[in-house]
Amino acid sequence: MNQEMIDITLLSEPLSIESGYHFVSSPDCGGINIFVGTVRNKTAGKPVSRLDFEAYEPMAVSEMRKIATDLGSKFGANKVSIHHRVGNLEIGEIAVIIAVSAPHRKAAFEACQYAIDTLKQTVPIWKKEIFEDGEVWVAAHP
Repeated sequence: MNQEMIDITLLSEPLSIESGYHFVSSPDCGGINIFVGTVRNKTAGKPVSRLDFEAYEPMAVSEMRKIATDLGSKFGANKVSIHHRVGNLEIGEIAVIIAVSAPHRKAAFEACQYAIDTLKQTVPIWKKEIFEDGEVWVAAHP
């Protein structure tokens, strides 16, 4: 996939669904799929106050770019936008947005699911859940 067709960003300010949509929108694509991951108010029944995300930025951006490139070869994706927040996020805030366009809807759906599943497994972004009575780091990968 041509690098001009990929938009990768780590941001400390709120993410924009519209930004991802506009980046991937293309007249030669019949399907756009957007995944939006938000901060939920509980984990395993325990109330969550907020989340804190940290990343090793150079490697995180590189790994997200690799995922986006794979979407072109594996699913025929045309354009990919992956934006992830870092820092403190409140309940309901958007933590990640993945937007994918492809010629057909099935490829767009499959590519988007592959992207979020792979991101959670391989990208060095760590999440700390903050509770009223403490905190815990979760989803620590590479």
